[in-house]
Amino acid sequence: MGTLYYGDSGTPIGIEDQALAHLKVAIVTKLRRGESFTVSWLHADDQPRGRSTLWLHHTIPLRFVFDDVEPPELSREWIEDLMRSANSTGGVLLVDEHVHTYRAPGGATQQIDA
Repeated sequence: MGTLYYGDSGTPIGIEDQALAHLKVAIVTKLRRGESFTVSWLHADDQPRGRSTLWLHHTIPLRFVFDDVEPPELSREWIEDLMRSANSTGGVLLVDEHVHTYRAPGGATQQIDA
């Protein structure tokens, strides 16, 4: 389970390493171009109903942390799908098969699950 830290929020966002690696490529590509976009997800069943959205902008600090030492093999098709959705008005929507709930040490939880 990888972790995304965004802005000055101390709440980590847990995303499966494979999904985070693909999302990282899309995010870095967009932000290098100076292009902002959103990433959204539905809350897990054990969380209050709803969804969350991040506005990704190059001026907001961002850190990717991976549990796996070796980077996963990347799928060009998956990255292209993420890029297409990042270019849409709806932004990237993380889905079930790519994202899981992460419980931070000490009980703080930021959930990403579709």
